[in-house]
Amino acid sequence: MRFRRWTALPIVVALLVAVGAACGDDDDDGGSVTVLSAMEPEEAQALNDVLEENLDADYTAEIEASGNFEEQLQIRSEGGDLDLAMLPQPGAVADAAESGAVSLEDLGFDIDELRDTFGDVLMDLVEVDGQHYGLPSNVNLKSMIWYPADDFEEAGYEVPETWDDLIALSDQIVEDGGTPWCVGFEAEGATGWPATDWLEDIMLRTAGVDTYDQWVAHEIPFNDEAVVAAGERFGEIMFGDGYVLGGAEQTPSIAFGDAPAPMFEEEPGCWLHRQANFINAFFPEDAEPNVDYDWFPFPAIDEQNTLFGGEFLVAYRDTPEIRDFMEQFTDVEIQCAQGGIQGTSRISPHPDVESDCYANEILGEASEYLTEQLQAGTARFDASDQMPPEVGSGSFWSGMMDYVRGGPDSLQGVLDEIESSWPS
Repeated sequence: MRFRRWTALPIVVALLVAVGAACGDDDDDGGSVTVLSAMEPEEAQALNDVLEENLDADYTAEIEASGNFEEQLQIRSEGGDLDLAMLPQPGAVADAAESGAVSLEDLGFDIDELRDTFGDVLMDLVEVDGQHYGLPSNVNLKSMIWYPADDFEEAGYEVPETWDDLIALSDQIVEDGGTPWCVGFEAEGATGWPATDWLEDIMLRTAGVDTYDQWVAHEIPFNDEAVVAAGERFGEIMFGDGYVLGGAEQTPSIAFGDAPAPMFEEEPGCWLHRQANFINAFFPEDAEPNVDYDWFPFPAIDEQNTLFGGEFLVAYRDTPEIRDFMEQFTDVEIQCAQGGIQGTSRISPHPDVESDCYANEILGEASEYLTEQLQAGTARFDASDQMPPEVGSGSFWSGMMDYVRGGPDSLQGVLDEIESSWPS
């Protein structure tokens, strides 16, 4: 799923929080641009500060943070009251095209140039009937497992390289009297997306990229044996004896941003946390990278592939200000500036944004790692974000919560139910 600190990508309340500062100079005669986003207010404010300092324009621009992004997107696009939106779901791009989004071709962008810059993997995600809708505005590396580095070393634990190593480490932590995993799946109206990321990460490592692509496109059913096998692996962690802090059944009520907090206690309340690079923004402000925390790639099972997510800047009107904003926001200067804010912990899809742009060494490492995986063709975008919304942000989210509440024996029924929800 996407980052919804947002990721909350929450949908519960009908309150739209507009946050930010005007950017450019003080002359309002140049027009304005607003960008609807699924960010938390604090992240939107941080990006508005970046715009104020770096956007070279005679118009004002503002990032709006919405706690019910999907609902507001539909209402405002249908009402014609929308300039730009940051879509975290490529699966929603086709809906955006139908509801009034303007193609990059109609905006005057050179698609070949964009493919040279961002690569085919990202640009293919926004293609609908031969037209392209949306510029990549940020990406996030999801295949990351975080741990309390100094305590980890002191305890004599070693970074696992395989799934079997990961299970052995979890068993050792339990034997030592600790709890291996911090897990939380609550994200307001988007509760469940962090669990879908778990399943997707495992699918990439057990079934491989080709089967993963078939699963995303529904060329194999959602309850295919490959998905069952991945779900069982997920269950090894969730239902392992003493593995999950509070137990699997409690994870739907633990906010995903709060979940890693026990890792930073004087005596770690848990030792491992699987989450994307943006979780860095939820760590304690005084936590020191490479000392209080570090990360390692989600280990190989049968293969070693990489899961990532991201957002796409989609236009709903065609004006000079909107095109200029899209160009500047996705170019190196602003992308580098936003990378320098730990409060957002965003990674740029632009290959010319160097690792030293980032707020800390870990984010720079994550950027380099993801870039390498994209270039190698071993990275795949978040599956749920590519699926039809009825499934990707509907039955898949809720189904994973039914699974962690229902226990190992509920898996087949959950996958059967998700399969039955796939739109014909």
